Amino acid sequence: MSFIVKNNIKWVGKIDWELRKFHGDEYSTHRGSSYNSYLIEEEKTALIDTVWGPFAREYVENLQQQIDLEKIDYVIVNHGENDHSGALPLLMEQIPEVPIYCTKNGVKILKGLYHKDWNFQIVKTGDTLSLGKKELTFVEAPMLHWPDSMFTYLSGDNVLFSNDAFGQHYASEFMFNDRVDQDELYSECIKYYANILTPFSPLVTRKIKEVLGFKLPLEIICTSHGIIWRDDPAQIVEKYLEWAQDYQENQITILYDTMWDSTRLMAEQISAGIRARDDQVRVKLFNLAKSDKNDVITEIFRSKAILVGSSTINNTILVSVAALLEEIRGLKFKNKKAGAFGSYGWSGEAVKIITARLGESGFDVVNEGLRITWAPDDNSRQLCHQYGENFADDVQ
Repeated sequence: MSFIVKNNIKWVGKIDWELRKFHGDEYSTHRGSSYNSYLIEEEKTALIDTVWGPFAREYVENLQQQIDLEKIDYVIVNHGENDHSGALPLLMEQIPEVPIYCTKNGVKILKGLYHKDWNFQIVKTGDTLSLGKKELTFVEAPMLHWPDSMFTYLSGDNVLFSNDAFGQHYASEFMFNDRVDQDELYSECIKYYANILTPFSPLVTRKIKEVLGFKLPLEIICTSHGIIWRDDPAQIVEKYLEWAQDYQENQITILYDTMWDSTRLMAEQISAGIRARDDQVRVKLFNLAKSDKNDVITEIFRSKAILVGSSTINNTILVSVAALLEEIRGLKFKNKKAGAFGSYGWSGEAVKIITARLGESGFDVVNEGLRITWAPDDNSRQLCHQYGENFADDVQ
């Protein structure tokens, strides 16, 4: 499969309809994904990125139907991660002398992954590569989201090949942003940002401002996953700038795990208390043992505050809660408030542990949390309701 993106630019990638987990089992992909590779045929021919290794043979065979591989003058690797470079070893067996343009860190990563000493050409921000009447300009984008990441801009056609930035895991036969379901598209975009780019938000802002400072005309953004932005591509750039500014909506998310439903009952009563105090705030509840963690992280990203609850077991917290707290520690959320709650029988350390970990993760913990023994009785339910009311006041 291939199609024209614009003029002499072809998409020659792979749509993966079956993908449900990515980065090992770290990221859920409910709507599949795509691995986007682009072929530019001007006076000189450049190939930008490849596809994930499991599709390498299919990719090379399809590429051979589009072009005699010997006519490829340059290979551009915007990012060396396996899902972008996995077909390189098989491709380079066919064209071993063709130069590969990437960043200095890109060379290290590609050598580390494939142990090949290909004809590497190191580029840095501002370097150009002539294709004849048009040229490619390279822009380093370290830690968006790997050290080697870069953008490539094609003059004349005014196309930015942005690699992981502005992408999403979303399989579609339409492949352009003006042809897909907009709710689905933005749902996958914010999930992608929340789970992958949140820790790098300050870098996102600086890099976007740097690129905008070049004042290059922009007609299309060609991502490495999901759809291509051709209808008002600036809209996703504006969203990234918004999401990078310690993003929050008027939402409180309650996250918990429970052994015998006591902590669940607490969560529901706390939620009722929040809504009683503030009927404008959106409240969402998730049992962490039964919820997709990446969907949960997306909801945390959207929230102004979270509450985390767990039963106490073996003097500590339930595994699903511990896993989430470790996950959010690495994501480095900013400008969000938090609190803890939980039920216990005889020791009750869970709330103290959760409170400490939330603070270590950069959340503004607004109180010492709420502990209830055994199953909540009428008095305990009222305490939970009041706790919710107070929390709503604390996070206004």
